Amino acid sequence: MLMFADYRFLYLLLLIPLFLLGYALLRYARSRRVKALGDPALVEALMPSRSRSKGWVRMVLWCLAFAFFVVGLARPRTGAKLSERTTKGAEIIVALDVSNSMLAQDYSPNRLERAKLSISRLTDKLQDDRIGLVIFAGTSFVQLPVTTDYVSAKMFLSSIDTGSIPVQGTAIGDAIRLCIKSFSAQSEKSRVIVVISDGENHEDDPVEAAKQAAELGIKVYTIGVGSSEGQPIPMDGGLLRDSSGEIVVTRLDEDTLRQVAKAGGGAYIHAGGEEFGLNPIIDDIRRMEDEEFGSIVFEEYDEQYMYFFGIALLLFVIEMLIGERKPRRKLFEV
Repeated sequence: MLMFADYRFLYLLLLIPLFLLGYALLRYARSRRVKALGDPALVEALMPSRSRSKGWVRMVLWCLAFAFFVVGLARPRTGAKLSERTTKGAEIIVALDVSNSMLAQDYSPNRLERAKLSISRLTDKLQDDRIGLVIFAGTSFVQLPVTTDYVSAKMFLSSIDTGSIPVQGTAIGDAIRLCIKSFSAQSEKSRVIVVISDGENHEDDPVEAAKQAAELGIKVYTIGVGSSEGQPIPMDGGLLRDSSGEIVVTRLDEDTLRQVAKAGGGAYIHAGGEEFGLNPIIDDIRRMEDEEFGSIVFEEYDEQYMYFFGIALLLFVIEMLIGERKPRRKLFEV
């Protein structure tokens, strides 16, 4: 499979249609100037050696050479060798609340976006640890299986919003049970679940789920998002209201989150404005015994860029040798 070390150079290929359009406009302007001199047929007769078609042939060759040169800049390469690599670290699964209450603006711009930013910063601090992502509201869903591909983790994270789970609610217990099932078979010791929520659980018993995790050697940490005073929930240009027309106010339920963390052998942290609460959890994880993970990776790559540069150079040379004059003699002359 052909891969590119720096695919951003490929955007330069979008310039090729502009080159062709610019050359067409140049040719058109030149023909207008010829017509201004007099009869076009007479002017052409005065320049019998000029070729009409060679200009376009040279331009097409130049564009092809430019395209091969750009592909070479992007460094195409193929995987040459598969190898098994062993790394040491922990497995961390983040359970993120995506219910409508996470739209409250206790934090800037809101609870959910602030939590996503903190998770993104968390991935920047990981080394050989594995991270997974579970999102939940009324039900739970594995957004990202455990992986060391932090770039993909950020990509999946950016696509999350309150519409990612169609069933509203806050089923923390269901999310914890799904996290338990989502750890890899290789992981036995250093396993951590981080629940990020406002704690307003309305669906199940999260404390019992945390106890199940602790019995399996999994630590459960909770991060409380929100304020005890409460905030209204922005919705469709206004504020969310209940069936009686009253404005819904969402408040942080710290008691539930504390009980979950205690049952799961972890700790509860209230998310602050600057430091969201993930740093102390990372410090605790660093003190755990690292787990060994085996994975299959591409160890070596065959670089292919030199072939594309060679073709580009050949096309550039041919383009320069063609010229714009008609050949003096025909190839086969009778």
